[in-house]
Amino acid sequence: MTTPGRAGERAATTAWTGQVGQPTRLLLLRHGQTPLSVHRRYSGHGDPELTQLGHAQAAGAAARLAGLEGIAAVLTSPLRRARQTAAAVAEATAAPLVVREGLIETDFGSWEGLTFTEARARDPELHARWLGAQDVSPPGGESFAEVGKRVAAERAKILAEYPASTVVVVSHVTPIKMLLCEALGSGPEILYRLHLDLASLCIADFYPDGGTSVRLVNDTSYLPAA
Repeated sequence: MTTPGRAGERAATTAWTGQVGQPTRLLLLRHGQTPLSVHRRYSGHGDPELTQLGHAQAAGAAARLAGLEGIAAVLTSPLRRARQTAAAVAEATAAPLVVREGLIETDFGSWEGLTFTEARARDPELHARWLGAQDVSPPGGESFAEVGKRVAAERAKILAEYPASTVVVVSHVTPIKMLLCEALGSGPEILYRLHLDLASLCIADFYPDGGTSVRLVNDTSYLPAA
């Protein structure tokens, strides 16, 4: 695996892929465990704290990223579970911590805090349509299409503000999948077929000419045993 942040390796990557210019490298980190994730409940704009294991996962991710050179910033969702994870990374890397509203998780509306089974039992027809269409929203919530537009706009801002830099992006499963979907040039199926563990790391390069390269997906090798 290529170590992020080393100029020589970044130059070699550029030459090998045929892209023009130095990329902005996004180190995409999902937040650690919360009480809702323990029970596999929809966790959107609700604001639970990390569990004890979640804090240990954040510390493991921070130790992993502390060994990388040249991290320009740690960008985080405003939600507490992400900010707590990001704070550990910022302390370990000595990079500035910046809250970015566009990195917030999907708003699951009235399904917040429910399990898959509970949400399906409450709104069976709507839940079935939601699983099959990006433009369908949970009751009072946000569709995946809306999340995709928000995340794409945030990604464009990050690339403009941090050209040819390495930044950590601490967010949630849906925004990270959206960023990987952009980087891979894939369809919406990635939302349903790609699994991302808690506190997992993905790496994607975004080049100034519009090219992309996904270099790592769902690394959890640094995490403590659950």
